[in-house]
Amino acid sequence: MSKPIPVDDTNFDESVLQAKMPILVDFTAVWCGPCRMVEPIVEELGDEYAGRFGFVRVDVDKSPKTAVKYGIMSIPSLLVFKDGKVLSNMVGFKPKAEVKKMLDAALA
Repeated sequence: MSKPIPVDDTNFDESVLQAKMPILVDFTAVWCGPCRMVEPIVEELGDEYAGRFGFVRVDVDKSPKTAVKYGIMSIPSLLVFKDGKVLSNMVGFKPKAEVKKMLDAALA
């Protein structure tokens, strides 16, 4: 499985906002149970969408500025960025099929 690239306050703009392809950002924290449930789904999708989508992970405890900037109030939160803008978001645990729909919509 492909692990998302860890991103923080210092490299978020470069890694996400300036990316050439759509990016799924997984806002998470090590202490978050539902985040651990989402983790393998994001990793599987990283393999399935390799070359078409980028996958990054932001620890909200280590990157509070980015979390605040994007209004992250609950985790896990998945945000899809394309051309430097948020296209869609999902809060809480969702099944893989729902996350795939969000990714497919960004590619359409």
